[in-house]
Amino acid sequence: MFIAHFPVGYILTKYIQHKSENYSKRLLWTGLVASIFPDIDLFYFYLVDNRQTLHHHYITHLPLAWLTLASILYGIFAVTGKKQCIIFLAVAFANVILHMALDSIAAGIHWLYPLVDLEINLVNVPATYNWWVWNFVLHWTFLLEISIIITALIVWIRSCKKTS
Repeated sequence: MFIAHFPVGYILTKYIQHKSENYSKRLLWTGLVASIFPDIDLFYFYLVDNRQTLHHHYITHLPLAWLTLASILYGIFAVTGKKQCIIFLAVAFANVILHMALDSIAAGIHWLYPLVDLEINLVNVPATYNWWVWNFVLHWTFLLEISIIITALIVWIRSCKKTS
């Protein structure tokens, strides 16, 4: 995925809010930030690593690392009685995992690393253009991103109508 992480995070979080009847703005922002958070590694990729290692190989794109962190936090929240934090954790974890699921469409994610060193990549986007961005924008998978953005706009418009 190239540009649809934030819009799909909005869709997922609004859905969770609807199902849980928790319409707090903090919960929405938690989902939105989490939907793009794995790409925080791009700062390291460009500023430190000099693009030597594909950013999907960093820890921020390893699902088992996120599962481990979420499990630890869940345990802490359950033991300390901070059950209200669990919905925020669930929204954040769901958005981070959705981020990586979408990355698995046209790029690779090591879903079971370090247990298994297998990269899951559903569609290979060939490098046919000099500027790497065109390879993704002009590939058919970009239509999926456009459809996600349109869906997010529809959800947002409906949400605005309900509040007015």
